[in-house]
Amino acid sequence: MFFPQVCEACNNVLKDKESVICISCRHQLPVTNFHHEDSEVVKKTLYGRVKLENATSLLHFSKKGIVQQLLHNLKYRGHENISEFFGKWLGAELSTISAYNNIDVVVPVPLYKTKLRKRGFNQVSKFGIEIAKALQADYNDTVLIKAKSTKTQVFKDRLKRIDTDNTLFDISEKTSLEGKHILIVDDIITTGATIESCASVLLKIDNIKLSLVTMAIAD
Repeated sequence: MFFPQVCEACNNVLKDKESVICISCRHQLPVTNFHHEDSEVVKKTLYGRVKLENATSLLHFSKKGIVQQLLHNLKYRGHENISEFFGKWLGAELSTISAYNNIDVVVPVPLYKTKLRKRGFNQVSKFGIEIAKALQADYNDTVLIKAKSTKTQVFKDRLKRIDTDNTLFDISEKTSLEGKHILIVDDIITTGATIESCASVLLKIDNIKLSLVTMAIAD
């Protein structure tokens, strides 16, 4: 009554049966439908760098757009309900697609320890947890470790996004994931450099397959 729930995109008060994002804003979301219509689009971002079994993004990202507003509220205002909302949405869709039904474990792209301590949460965690539930897969947020701090690249000019240093990440152990199909989850893919860095260390694990899912992809 005193603190009504508001839409994370437009800040209007949510009506009955609306959750996180109002119906009007949800209709405005630039959904990709890649996993239904063109499953190769996201894979092409990493072509020749990372071999992916499957890859998709839920939404298109553009500067000053509705998706930027949602990701800003998630990352910098701590509105983790957005992460959970996207995870349930995309997880439900992926569970109907046979290519994603052999995922063994979902692994989120980690934050550097000081950033995680400062922010208090990884913005991808609830997204990954909900997708893991939908796919009846395990969720492992300890195997992949960020070993070096970097600044966000989402709002940089595309030509200035350089982050191909494969020492950015490390793995805590190999044995438990040997022979597994791992689904990497992240909030947004821009040049693919972060995913490439993650994949380079995960591929130290014997006989694994990699797939990728993100909340958004930068246009």
